[in-house]
Amino acid sequence: MERTLVIIKPDGVQRGLVGEIISRLERRGLKLVGLKFMQTPLPLAEQHYAVHKGKGFYDGLITFITASPVVVMAWEGKGAIEIVRATVGPTNPAKAAPGTIRADLGVDIGRNLIHASDGPETATNELTLWFKPAELVDWSRNLEPWITE
Repeated sequence: MERTLVIIKPDGVQRGLVGEIISRLERRGLKLVGLKFMQTPLPLAEQHYAVHKGKGFYDGLITFITASPVVVMAWEGKGAIEIVRATVGPTNPAKAAPGTIRADLGVDIGRNLIHASDGPETATNELTLWFKPAELVDWSRNLEPWITE
């Protein structure tokens, strides 16, 4: 089973969309294995967005992600990364397909509600940044056979 990181950004928290976003991921058949509500410390934000350092939007990203609490989640499932990315939609809500989180709930690229890991290596690195191993829970769901073969 694959694991991935999802962050409901400050705009999603402030707009009261936490339950809606979690519900959409659960309905896709993913299993929640880690959850935190937290204020992002500056050093963590800088580590998380290090790949964008030096780009024109970097400072704005850091300011935004540290401005208000976030909900950080670890999700698990067969093809979890691809399923989450498809459910979330592209970075720019204006270009996202109807039915995706960003298309249905977002308007602006700078307020796109959610972060989702973009690949297996990124997911592993990001999960390690945001969660200690003991904060991720291995558990069994009785309905698993009804979700995947």
